Amino acid sequence: MKKNMGSTDKAIRIVLAIVFAIVAFNELVSSPWNYVLLALSAVFLLTSFVSFCPLYAPFGISTCKVKNN
Repeated sequence: MKKNMGSTDKAIRIVLAIVFAIVAFNELVSSPWNYVLLALSAVFLLTSFVSFCPLYAPFGISTCKVKNN
């Protein structure tokens, strides 16, 4: 699995995951949306730790900085 996420992308996903989790745990939205936010939070954390976004792959998107050798 080739990495396709840069450090800025990972940081944004981690911040969003934390915000989504806080909103869900404090029940600031209705009950079904809590589960959606928790699921998104888990996906964002997982993809940021692995540095791979499966939705980027089919479109050839990469936010990694290219190193010139």
